[in-house]
Amino acid sequence: MALFDLVKKMPLYAGKTRDADRLNNRHKLIIDPFKWDLRGARILDLASHDGRWPYAFAKAGAREVIGIEGRPELIADFQNYPKDEAHARINLIQGDINTEVARMVDAGERFDVVGVLGIFYHITTHYQLLSEIRALQPKLILIDSEFMNSQDTIIRLINEDSRKHMNSLPAYDGQDMVVKGVPSRGAMEMMAESLGYKVEWLDWEKLPKKDRVGVADYYRPGPKTRATCALRPVA
Repeated sequence: MALFDLVKKMPLYAGKTRDADRLNNRHKLIIDPFKWDLRGARILDLASHDGRWPYAFAKAGAREVIGIEGRPELIADFQNYPKDEAHARINLIQGDINTEVARMVDAGERFDVVGVLGIFYHITTHYQLLSEIRALQPKLILIDSEFMNSQDTIIRLINEDSRKHMNSLPAYDGQDMVVKGVPSRGAMEMMAESLGYKVEWLDWEKLPKKDRVGVADYYRPGPKTRATCALRPVA
């Protein structure tokens, strides 16, 4: 059984079989290639949703996973995951990712790996967040996001509905529409390189066509597509 088959029985995913397929197929490129980096690592996961990626990190052998999530109802859903030894190594914190990461920096916290798996195109503070992550001294930063398919160093601003739990949090009570920024590949590389990181783009073409159920956005033609990159400090 693939790891995320277990979510099929959870209320958050009821009637959404393709969600499990999507998570399982993303796992093949986001988690599997980095198993040696994750084993024994202290990991920070940003915008952890219901704890699915923290759970995947822990199952991959992380010794400790701290997750930050802004929506308390999603943190509550983490209790639907198996209460196994992996679950016991995970701590989910409610809060704003920029605020909490800055607090961790001030406290002198250090992490081996930082996961930014799905939040990077729902913010407008890309460079600030990367700068704060750098201060945590990770050896690996995993970013999975939508990107503009351009080497121009641009960030495209887009409105989105904050009432949907997959979208950005509102900046104030009653703010239904928020602004997010989708960075280009060129912008991602410029920001990372200025902070001393080398960017490696993962090749989603390596995923067999039979395993592409639920991940069509990684193969979408046009100006904007989903992609994954790994950032490592320049030696």
